[in-house]
Amino acid sequence: MRTHFIAIGGAAMHNLALALHEKGYNVTGSDDAIFEPSRSRLEKKGLLPQELGWYPEKITADIDAVILGMHAKADNPELLKAQELGLTIYSYPEFLYQQSKNKTRVVIGGSHGKTTITSMILHVMHYHGIEVDYMVGAQLEGFETMVHLTEDNDFIVLEGDEYLSSPMDRRPKFHLYNPNIALISGIAWDHINVFPTYENYVEQFEIFIEKITNGGILVYNEDDAEVKRIAEAATNPIRKLPYSTPEYSVENGVTYLETPEGAMPIEVFGAHNLNNLAGAKWICQNMGVDEADFYEAIASFKGASKRLEKIAENGKNVAYKDFAHSPSKVAATTKAVKEQYPERKLIACLELHTYSSLNAEFLKEYEGALDNADVAVVFYSPEAVKIKQLEEVTYEQIAKAFNREDLIIYTNPEAFKEYLFHLKYDTEGVALLLMSSGNYGGLNFDDVKTLM
Repeated sequence: MRTHFIAIGGAAMHNLALALHEKGYNVTGSDDAIFEPSRSRLEKKGLLPQELGWYPEKITADIDAVILGMHAKADNPELLKAQELGLTIYSYPEFLYQQSKNKTRVVIGGSHGKTTITSMILHVMHYHGIEVDYMVGAQLEGFETMVHLTEDNDFIVLEGDEYLSSPMDRRPKFHLYNPNIALISGIAWDHINVFPTYENYVEQFEIFIEKITNGGILVYNEDDAEVKRIAEAATNPIRKLPYSTPEYSVENGVTYLETPEGAMPIEVFGAHNLNNLAGAKWICQNMGVDEADFYEAIASFKGASKRLEKIAENGKNVAYKDFAHSPSKVAATTKAVKEQYPERKLIACLELHTYSSLNAEFLKEYEGALDNADVAVVFYSPEAVKIKQLEEVTYEQIAKAFNREDLIIYTNPEAFKEYLFHLKYDTEGVALLLMSSGNYGGLNFDDVKTLM
């Protein structure tokens, strides 16, 4: 089968291209910008476009499927040519559904935790040598790609993103998967550029539940009041399995999970991650892994890339980076690190980087998000606000939104780096937490290792 990717360089798109190449498909693609690690990974497999840009002449009548990435615009020359030729055009989630129509589809949804839960499930399956197809939003230890597709595997595990499917298809991605088994981890308003009201955002998860196949299973986090409400209100013929945060304790920087066999040390920490673990356990049990085998496997799970990832440590100090950017994620992550290291001074640094976080109206959602930090730092780039064509966000608006008088605010990347590199790490135990979906205007996280 011949497939052509319009915007092949994206994190998800290039992984799908690699998966189809591995499956034996004839894969081509185009993009106007391709960065690392996508560039090297595509080049290694002979899939890197010879020249950057869009070339309508690449689009020919013998192409079986055109896969359209979110980076492409509706007036993309290659897309227009494909439409002119009447070729079959898929969004990324549409194509994944086509590849998994005859499999048991397990879809992990939620405003937060979905990458971690998907990663936990895949770790358990990998540990026990159970082959499954998958799509996950982070690079996992022991897995070559973030997408894996076969003809033979019975299950496919999909991370169910609620963001838009493609420039042509404004439906949330997870509406297109029609799960046999679904999970919702939590609901906290996000993507306000697409879902302008909280009610509109919640509605997307109600539709997701409606899309579960008749006789399917919904696993849901009953600790989240909104999730519990919509799950219990659902009337379609599905089985509902609630989960909640299990009992655990923290001793000398180690988290112990209570199991039927007693307390078990685990690598991940924080109430939100223990809650994620409980959801992953239900899913694994419904995929044929019994409880004892789940616990045996999950003990060695160290977390998904960029999700509370330890980047440096010495006897006194520790540094983590985390993808957290929405208010609920920031609050949960900050609390988790303080709980894990109660004797250390927690310096929590948050970059406001996403469309939502830089929106003046949305900023008030961050009130209290950094309250568990001993020192709270916020970084944002006025330039990023201009690029996203948002109204200017002022120092005063941010200070008011977080409602913390001692909040430290930086807008200059060099000044922020200067602050980080002159903290007194050697005189007191510090837990440094760097939360961002960006890089603080050019911070090299490897340099942070030298501080510890």
